[in-house]
Amino acid sequence: MDIYKVKRLKRTEDILVEVPGSKSITNRALLLAALSDGITTLQGALFSDDSRHFLSSLISLGFNVDIDEKNHVVKVEGKGGAIPKPCGTVDVGSAGTAARFITAMLGLSDGCYTINASEQMQKRPMKPLFRALEDIGAQFEYTGEPYHLPVRVRGCRYKKDMGAGENKTPLHITLDTNESTQYLSAMLMTGIMNVGGIAIHVTGERKTGSYVDITRGMMEEFGCKPEYKDETYFVYGREKYRTGDFTYQIEPDVSAACYFYGIGALLGVKAIVKNVHFNSSQGDIQFISALEKMGCSVSDNEEGIEVEGPNNGKILKGIDIDMKTFSDQALTMAAISIFAEGDTNIRNIGHIRKQESDRLSAMAAELKRMGIECEEKEDSITIHPGIPSPCLIETYDDHRVAMAFTLAGLVSEGIEIKNPMCCRKTFENYFDVIESLYLK
Repeated sequence: MDIYKVKRLKRTEDILVEVPGSKSITNRALLLAALSDGITTLQGALFSDDSRHFLSSLISLGFNVDIDEKNHVVKVEGKGGAIPKPCGTVDVGSAGTAARFITAMLGLSDGCYTINASEQMQKRPMKPLFRALEDIGAQFEYTGEPYHLPVRVRGCRYKKDMGAGENKTPLHITLDTNESTQYLSAMLMTGIMNVGGIAIHVTGERKTGSYVDITRGMMEEFGCKPEYKDETYFVYGREKYRTGDFTYQIEPDVSAACYFYGIGALLGVKAIVKNVHFNSSQGDIQFISALEKMGCSVSDNEEGIEVEGPNNGKILKGIDIDMKTFSDQALTMAAISIFAEGDTNIRNIGHIRKQESDRLSAMAAELKRMGIECEEKEDSITIHPGIPSPCLIETYDDHRVAMAFTLAGLVSEGIEIKNPMCCRKTFENYFDVIESLYLK
């Protein structure tokens, strides 16, 4: 499908949908399972382009992996922090999370490997992670642009006198997380590969956050409890992940659920996503509070969180909002704010310029393509409501652009989405679920 022609959705009935497992949790669980000792069964796993590249990378490294896509189950046999193959080649595709996590794991190994990536992923920054790993003895040969993939890596334990040796002392690194907290998550989870543990001093403004909280919480569930004090994270040498067989349940993806909460907000109907509740560990759960500020009614019921947009002649309200800690929903907020009463200002999202696309510029460009006035700044955007004009939305091979701007077409005529199947990165049947909302 080269173009998806969005049709107006006229619906008064409640919306009840299911979404895939969380990408963030699935990818963390895959790494933690590989670093554990024994067979870990992951239930509710996401199957998408990203997770498949992660799975294929683990298989290329020699891990035994059993995949049951139909039932959303993956079994990984971990080797207690060791990598089965001492050398090999992996391809992370466009999967940013897999790229960061696997680079950290191989950088802390005692082997030699090649990491390949898609053209899109080769443009994404990873310098702070590479620099931190170089400081502890990992060696990288950059076969393209320096501090970008593709790369050949010799792990810091390849020579016993380098980096993580046999002296059981912790590795000390300094890590800049301004660009991405994924670097921190990667080093935290792989820190147990050094027998003496690791101490990570974090510089910059983003010293913690919702995704780091997910990482620390999952590490604890897998048997390792990192500590944080004086702007430094500690993973102690005594810490190990689980041994023996273990089952882990993956939450539904709140990022995916938010598109349907946005639809409920726009249509003035109730939207429920099964099994998503307020106790979710995922940062995008904050998007629901933002919708509440815009005038939606929100409740948490047995089936899941219920979001109902304003009705009976009422309209969504424009808001001023800091989305730094749930910036994956900035595009969704932009798409629904078109139809609000009053301007919407989205702040502290400059870091999304370095994701799958320059999302802030993409947001501004596609709003203007629809005839919607907006002002783009370095780390914010102000959106003035209006009536969208028919147009073909450019998606920049970015799944979130495709999925978010589909919402605009559900309440206005003539919106088409170019390259819609870029959504396979995280939610490959997204447009099938959208089609299911049209009553037969």
